[in-house]
Amino acid sequence: MGDHLIFVQGNEACVEAALYAGLGFFAGYPITPSTEIAELLSLRLPQRGGKFIQMEDEIASMCAIIGASLTGLKSMTATSGPGFSLKQEAIGYAIMTEVPCVVVSVMRGGPSTGLPTKVSQGDVMQARWGTHGDHAVIALTASNHQDLFAITVEAFNLAETYRTPVILLFDEVIGHMREKLIVPEPGEIPLVQRLRTSVREGTDYHPYLPREDGRLPMSDFGGVHRYNVTGLMHDMWGFPTDNPQVAYGLMRHLFDKIEGHVTEIARMKEFFLDDAETVLISYGSAARSALHVVENRRARGERMGLLELQTLWPFPSGAVRERCNQAKFVVVVEMNMGQILLEVKKAVDDPERVFLANRIDGTFISPTDIRNILRVIQGKGV
Repeated sequence: MGDHLIFVQGNEACVEAALYAGLGFFAGYPITPSTEIAELLSLRLPQRGGKFIQMEDEIASMCAIIGASLTGLKSMTATSGPGFSLKQEAIGYAIMTEVPCVVVSVMRGGPSTGLPTKVSQGDVMQARWGTHGDHAVIALTASNHQDLFAITVEAFNLAETYRTPVILLFDEVIGHMREKLIVPEPGEIPLVQRLRTSVREGTDYHPYLPREDGRLPMSDFGGVHRYNVTGLMHDMWGFPTDNPQVAYGLMRHLFDKIEGHVTEIARMKEFFLDDAETVLISYGSAARSALHVVENRRARGERMGLLELQTLWPFPSGAVRERCNQAKFVVVVEMNMGQILLEVKKAVDDPERVFLANRIDGTFISPTDIRNILRVIQGKGV
């Protein structure tokens, strides 16, 4: 069959990757700038034997993909800022019930209706803390369509591995820009399939009893095993409990299964970091401009490098600290008020040398914007 070369939007690349990963069910509601994902899947997914449904709103969409996943299907929804806000309670339910699924948020300007057709990276903290209570979450991003394809497939793999919702934070520029994409051959990217229980019918099945490796085998809901699924604190049978010891164990499990595997989950790209005195840290479309600046400055002999984050949560603090420990300046390039800046400041030994290069007006941050801010920062002579 061979690799397949196409020229597509980022949203279309996301669709190709989801189908490659084995998507079986999509529920969504149209919202700019993510709508192309739903539009294309409404055509492509049924052709593959999958199910597509447009729900009445974003809350119902999130609940639908949780239900579909429980029956054994890989499931996904896609939205943007206001719709992502509406999904948060059900995302918390998926975290508590350990239901694998993928949630795409193609970020736009906010808050509220904001700038529906303009770029932003304002959903970073919403992805981490949007639902209530203590919890861990996986959120991934990418700066070009080839990476977007790979990271979308990875989202499905991580969702199945850790039995958790995985959030894909793409921004409007990535969602709507067009560039080439090489769709790999089937099997070229390894796929993680649902880990199903080996417990026979009529035998006591514990849906929330982790194996030694931490993974929880699942049984398709409606199949041979009867079990309870609840957003309440629950025991290994899935039944509600307020026993402090059981609640503590569940909370530790939900947190540790993700935060205890940061190094395995962390994805990042490094450019010219070996001797960099100025390190730029960026992600999403902003990283494209950051890389342009770095390559230009390198050509002029300046010791500048880029750390492009593809895993935003769990935040790879150790890797960030290590890559920045020799830098004179650390500059976070993002299109918000400094949401990843806060995490970088917490990660490094000297937060006073961490600066922000940003735009918050719905306009894509350009290499010129970054250069102008760098001029001011480097003029401080920290």
